[in-house]
Amino acid sequence: MKQILLALALTGLAAIPASAADKIPVVAAENFYGDVATAIGGDHVAVTAILANPDEDPHLFEASPSVARELAAARLVVYNGADYDPWMTKLLSANRAPDRAVIVAADLVHKQAGDNPHLWYDPPTMPAVAATIATALTSIDPADKTDFEANLATLNASLQQVADKAAAIKAKYTGAEVTATEPVFGYMAAALGLKMRNESFQLSVMNDTEPSARDTAAMESDLKNAKVKVFFYNSQVTDPLTTHLLNIANAAHVPVVGVSETEPAGKTFSQWMLDQLDATEKALAGPNS
Repeated sequence: MKQILLALALTGLAAIPASAADKIPVVAAENFYGDVATAIGGDHVAVTAILANPDEDPHLFEASPSVARELAAARLVVYNGADYDPWMTKLLSANRAPDRAVIVAADLVHKQAGDNPHLWYDPPTMPAVAATIATALTSIDPADKTDFEANLATLNASLQQVADKAAAIKAKYTGAEVTATEPVFGYMAAALGLKMRNESFQLSVMNDTEPSARDTAAMESDLKNAKVKVFFYNSQVTDPLTTHLLNIANAAHVPVVGVSETEPAGKTFSQWMLDQLDATEKALAGPNS
């Protein structure tokens, strides 16, 4: 079967076991992609998400033999790409299957290694991924095309709510200066019209290199002097540097917003995004709002 290349990000489920042998086995590297696949496939799919624990740092993940077995049986695989989950490429190469469709989110949104890999925070990504998943599932199971199309329409309606919320925040806070420990929320911040400071510092953290003394001093100054309206941090990464910066932000009464790389349990992708947008809007309104 022809491979379908796609760029996407998603949240939600760890593993949704198949209760019937005729369900389409789907593997998503990240749980938000798995959530989208479940929303579109409904009862016709059995989805397993590899990265699903919001309390763990996804950058520390190491693939196990069980992951390889899941991929070997999958008819559809979805992963992020842009070097966020490089282990997927190796696993797929070692477990080739001619009838397996593969969707790489980065390919859909024309991103590559070296770009900010947190693609699911870029508003165009999920609609593109969702549409490609619907097409892939229809190719595998043409008889249920109507269900896939209806489910896609429902999902797109929820994604439009996220887009509408982002547009409302942008209309009110365009140009507001913010900063972050790393560029997890970078695409969404840009979509909101926010001016992101300390990007060199963030890239160092993302690439697991120590920020320069100059970049660190600039970050600390922005927080100490409340030069930014919001400080975003990766809530899945707890280290001395993050704790140090959070302490500075709190002391200076700079509003703090935690963002995550993994969809929280019990939330859909859209709910997850809306929760973070709500927190961002409240923070932008100021510490006394």
